[in-house]
Amino acid sequence: MTWRRGGIPRRGLSILCQSSERRTVSNQPPHVDERIALCVMDRAGTSALASSILPKIRLVTFRRLVRDNACFDRTLSEIPMIGILGGYGYVGSRISAALSRDQIAFAILRRRDRDYYRSDELAAWLRANDIEFLINAAGFTGKPNVDACETQKTQCTLGNAVLPGIVREACESVSIPFGHISSGCIYTGSKAGGEGFTESDKPNFSFRTDNCSFYSGCKALGEEILADCDSCYIWRLRIPFNEQDGKRNYLSKLLRYDTLLDATNSLSHLDDFSSSVVACIKNQLPKGIYNLTNPGSVTTREVTELIRRTLAPDREFKFFRDEAEFMEKAAVAPRSNCVLDASKALSVGLPMRPIHEALNDALSNWRSETAPAQ
Repeated sequence: MTWRRGGIPRRGLSILCQSSERRTVSNQPPHVDERIALCVMDRAGTSALASSILPKIRLVTFRRLVRDNACFDRTLSEIPMIGILGGYGYVGSRISAALSRDQIAFAILRRRDRDYYRSDELAAWLRANDIEFLINAAGFTGKPNVDACETQKTQCTLGNAVLPGIVREACESVSIPFGHISSGCIYTGSKAGGEGFTESDKPNFSFRTDNCSFYSGCKALGEEILADCDSCYIWRLRIPFNEQDGKRNYLSKLLRYDTLLDATNSLSHLDDFSSSVVACIKNQLPKGIYNLTNPGSVTTREVTELIRRTLAPDREFKFFRDEAEFMEKAAVAPRSNCVLDASKALSVGLPMRPIHEALNDALSNWRSETAPAQ
């Protein structure tokens, strides 16, 4: 971001101007309870994290000072202030990283700090922090997998079917747009000829079709609650992976599970997905549903062959005979195996690479989890 010289007649802010002179108004920043990170970039391309310099300065105060005093050639008021629910989770943390890379200010709300399952509480936080766009990356997936949702139905219903409606109500009450992280698991199989399901196809793996897991049914209900909303994005994620080994990573699961089910699926490289979420907001793309999967589909056997060639793991991959054996021996709830059509995302320029390119990149840059201390 290009800085322009200008004084700020308010307490509690220290900024570095284009000429590299530091202008400090006060070394006693106002006290706040939360820390909110802001990344800025100067003309030379050097990034600085404002919260690391001034850890107790409220970002909302910083933004108001900028807006009121026109310090920049391009003011922060032109870039939405983003709020994130679930910003420390597996998906939300990567979205936070993508926002940081693009120098976009954001605030993360944790439920332990404020109960965002109450629309009035969430709306009050949105107002207090000048949030101009909210990302809902919160939800309930169950641990270690979606089978847990079959017994934890209250948590699953609240996190996946009820929360999207609360988010909508709060955002509409303060007149801001929002985005909801949904899932491609509301489909099963593919269309005639092997084509993927588009954003306009009705879910065929839901409570209404009576063939789904409890998790998938709740995710489908979450989309129904937002169906007539013209101020939101619905971003569908599908079996996330990237180069970082971890319990939620699809590639890690394949490396760890004793026996696998061979199935054809669409997948989402987590960082491609996160960059696409940010691109929707930055570029003010039309609201609506977007299948954010890497174009194409793969079978489980194809992926394990890529793993074998690239990582050379010290194991042989074993497979169930069929889905019936998988359900009998390894699963409680039915699983969604499906193909989604990513044409809409590609047509608006979202950075979803072809699936084989994304998989090869992740495996070529694979980072194993650090072994636990003995």
